[in-house]
Amino acid sequence: MFDRIFVPEQLREAVSDRAWLQALLDAERALAAAEARAGVIPVEAAEAIAAACQADRFDLAEVAEQGRAPGNPVEPLVRALGEAVEEDAARYVHWGATSQDMLDTAAMLVSRAALDLILEQMDRVATQCARLTDAHRSTPMAGRTLLQHAVPITFGLKAAGWLVGVLDARRALVRARESLAVQLGGAAGTLAPLGDDGLEVARLFAEELALQEPVIPWHTNRVRVAELGAALAVAAGAAAKVGLDVALMSQAEIGEVAEAEGGASSTMPQKRNPVGSALAIACARQANAHASTLIAALPQEHERAVGAWHSEWPALTGALAYAGGAADAALRALEGLEVHAERMRANLELSGGAVMAEQASFLLAERVGRREAHERVAQAVGSGRPLAEELELDLEPMSYLGSAEAFVDRALAAYRTDLG
Repeated sequence: MFDRIFVPEQLREAVSDRAWLQALLDAERALAAAEARAGVIPVEAAEAIAAACQADRFDLAEVAEQGRAPGNPVEPLVRALGEAVEEDAARYVHWGATSQDMLDTAAMLVSRAALDLILEQMDRVATQCARLTDAHRSTPMAGRTLLQHAVPITFGLKAAGWLVGVLDARRALVRARESLAVQLGGAAGTLAPLGDDGLEVARLFAEELALQEPVIPWHTNRVRVAELGAALAVAAGAAAKVGLDVALMSQAEIGEVAEAEGGASSTMPQKRNPVGSALAIACARQANAHASTLIAALPQEHERAVGAWHSEWPALTGALAYAGGAADAALRALEGLEVHAERMRANLELSGGAVMAEQASFLLAERVGRREAHERVAQAVGSGRPLAEELELDLEPMSYLGSAEAFVDRALAAYRTDLG
């Protein structure tokens, strides 16, 4: 029930139990094909194995239940696959491989399919951020530090911050996708059963699946998986940053933006809840928790881990699902976002010009020095009168935006470079 709320349907399917099962079978098919191409097993055997590698031919629940005894689903699946092919071909199922080879390779296949969906959503989030950046490059609002008014900025600059964060996170996801690699090392990383053909089979195995061929088997070198988890957590966090700002700006007392599809309350008819923002934040926390498990699993014993490897399977599924959920929710928050420029301007002037205190301080410092200027401005802010009037200075927010529009241009240039 909860997954349906947090994770879009396509992504749920991409990381589902059935997707994992098919990925395991795809790995077995590719191994047999690679071995046939290398002359290790008969071509006819590889063809028979390939014909049987269809998820619908296997009882997923039964495979999972039988996997409790060996501690992974590969061993019962290999037995079932052997029973599904002709006797002559059955002997070549899983030839020379170990369970972790197939499960790690399947993890890479599942990750690739999910990452493609996540990147698509991140691209759409970036496009919405770029739209707001450009449209509101000159829309003034109060910059806020520690939730208090600081100095004037533009809403375009705030959106540019979202945009660059999303682009940075997207690049990390792309790097993680490019590093996805097959796993093939046999019992302890030597591929001894394949003799002199081991390296050739490994190369062809990677070619069959269009994944990277690693330098050596990575059974207990989990940097690849940890980096993927970190990239997913960062992507979810970048999406949640958008959601958090939108939620804060949507508060009734602020009223600067509103989600186009605000959520209803079960009891308060007036509510228009920023649900997209809330889901983005919730998903990011889940993605971070799952990623922490992947990172914690980095130290693994000798040539095969005792438990750390096993902990990765649900964690990787969760990190992929919730990172994609965060991106999807951020997109929901941004598409059709209502921007109330008049409220931004009104909030900017709410403090009687105190938001211009820094400019006033610098203007006075030219005459009386920094320390005295700072003290005079602090006293003026506390007087209760408009700051410009109290100090007899011309203070206009639009004149104190510094390089805001230049930063907007740079963010948009980065967007065009990355996404065209």
